[in-house]
Amino acid sequence: MTLAVRYTGARTLDTAPAKTSDPGPGEVELAPAYVGICGTDLHIFHGDMDARVSTPAVLGHEMSGRIVRVGPGVDGWAPGDAVTVMPLRWDGTCPACRAGHRHVCQRLDFIGIDSPGALQQRWTVPASTLVRLPGSLPLDRAALVEPTAVAVHDVGRAGVREGERVVVVGGGPVGTLIAVVARAAGAEVRLVEPSPHRRLLAEELGLDTWDPVADDVTDLVRRWTGEAGADVSFEVSGAAGGVDTAVDVLGVRGRLCLVAIHPRPRELNLHRFFWRELTLVGARLYDRSDFEKAVALVADGTVPTERLISQVVPLTEAPAAFEALESGGNVMKILVDCTQGAAE
Repeated sequence: MTLAVRYTGARTLDTAPAKTSDPGPGEVELAPAYVGICGTDLHIFHGDMDARVSTPAVLGHEMSGRIVRVGPGVDGWAPGDAVTVMPLRWDGTCPACRAGHRHVCQRLDFIGIDSPGALQQRWTVPASTLVRLPGSLPLDRAALVEPTAVAVHDVGRAGVREGERVVVVGGGPVGTLIAVVARAAGAEVRLVEPSPHRRLLAEELGLDTWDPVADDVTDLVRRWTGEAGADVSFEVSGAAGGVDTAVDVLGVRGRLCLVAIHPRPRELNLHRFFWRELTLVGARLYDRSDFEKAVALVADGTVPTERLISQVVPLTEAPAAFEALESGGNVMKILVDCTQGAAE
């Protein structure tokens, strides 16, 4: 028997024994090392996704770990290999899949939401979801490959080019990662974030930040760009004011990339879209090339994921970690260490 953290209802998590079984054909059994808690996990914790999530549910999709066993027909993988998981399982037959957009399959199984996730000491997944990690990459840093892949996909969807001026609205983990990835693509970047702690962290990473409470961000952008406006903005705040800022900072033919999941419909200044010929693009999840690029960016230090890790807690303290993240404060990313007390 091994342990798993389970969501059992709104604002309720427990730690309970979980059964293990031999991996089936095409499957591998993993020993998760570190699992990150993200905003989607918090939405589930709050009960906002009960229509989708079946209880009891094992959460967790930002992870790193090692292979324990491989099932029949699995080639190229062996026990001890360091891996992360691209937690998507698509049907391959829906219109989106047939058009080549499998990551937004119309019947997508997002592992860790729609099916059991990584917050457990043993986890069986399809071998097709594995992404290899370099042996030199510490597994705690590697647990942030998944949100880095989100950032890589977002920057790609926005078509960020060298020399462009980019405004990222929202300086949480994903917003900060987008800013770092956009900078690595050669863009000039400004990060808009009201939290002093998050601004300080971003500045320690070499990013320029603006405080939307104290500053007129639109005026700052006009001065920064010589009245032209930004080429690209990313809305990562999830707030109505963030949407307004992301639209208002854009120059003629600017591109707004919508990253945040907004819980309700938002008003949008469509006249600005007409007047400046703006483009709005959505960005959701990632594909394998995004994951592989994210591994490279984390491994070579371009994305210093270790600087985003605020705290590491053992598996048995995961419920308290959710409450700590919910309370805000000076917390960016909490990792759950699944190896402490792991089953042999």
